[in-house]
Amino acid sequence: MLPATIPHGRTARRLSWVHLPPLVRRAVEHRLGAPVVEAESQRGGFTPGFASVLTCADGSRMFVKAASVKAQRPFAESYRDESVVLADLPAAVPAPALAWAEEVEEWFVLATEHVESRAPHRPWTDADLAAASAMALTTADVLTPAPAAFENTAAQEFGGWPALWSRLDHPRAAEIGALAAQYADVVAGDTLVHTDIRDDNILVRPDGTALLCDWNWPVRGAAWLDSLLLLIGPRGDGLDVDAHIAAHPLLADVPPEHVDVFLALVLGYFTLSASQPTPRTSPYVRTAQAWQRDVLDDWLAERRGWDR
Repeated sequence: MLPATIPHGRTARRLSWVHLPPLVRRAVEHRLGAPVVEAESQRGGFTPGFASVLTCADGSRMFVKAASVKAQRPFAESYRDESVVLADLPAAVPAPALAWAEEVEEWFVLATEHVESRAPHRPWTDADLAAASAMALTTADVLTPAPAAFENTAAQEFGGWPALWSRLDHPRAAEIGALAAQYADVVAGDTLVHTDIRDDNILVRPDGTALLCDWNWPVRGAAWLDSLLLLIGPRGDGLDVDAHIAAHPLLADVPPEHVDVFLALVLGYFTLSASQPTPRTSPYVRTAQAWQRDVLDDWLAERRGWDR
């Protein structure tokens, strides 16, 4: 187990409802059909945009995200991209449904259905991993083949990652880089893959089922990629992910070398990301990335029989 040092569920510095411009608040209330009487900010994640569950005077609830097109352009564009993805997802995908999205007074606003839920417990539990794993399997099944609207492939999205190892400081950079360089055939497939499946993007409902949110970077790729990415957190929290892989409907049939290639590829991304300056608006993001780097580094070393 690798102890995490971030305050899970309290990592985001977000705008509150009262800080949105009055015209934006009025436009949101108009779309909701009633005045907002309560706004519960969602403090998980690593982005500074507005993200709250809004309760209206009529008792209805909606999850709403918003970001300034001028002051928070990358996040506004991310929300815009997510709205396009959600509109194109089949209804059977276990994800909160898009209600509406629009640009208002140079703010992009995205609303999805409210789901009574919680994030997976940290440290991860076997029960929450089982729920999230079942969700990932359902997602892969529903999204194979990938809907025609999604053209970007995993090979394209990850194309620059193997070369990162030529400039990363790691005692086994050459070996890991050689592994990562084999990525193209390994990640290829015709499943729409979420690629950012982690605890703060998962909702566990009271009935024990789970939903996947924050669909910002889906790509066409191998059906098992999300199921493996899901295991980074549980592995770091001390769960037996090797036993999980051995019994998994998708992962059990993946050649071990392919698993190692993908781990090497993602390790490069987190190694570089963790070394970047910490954004003022997201004080915990580099710490979280460094933790994932260390989990992957230890996991890959164990699998390859390297000194740790």
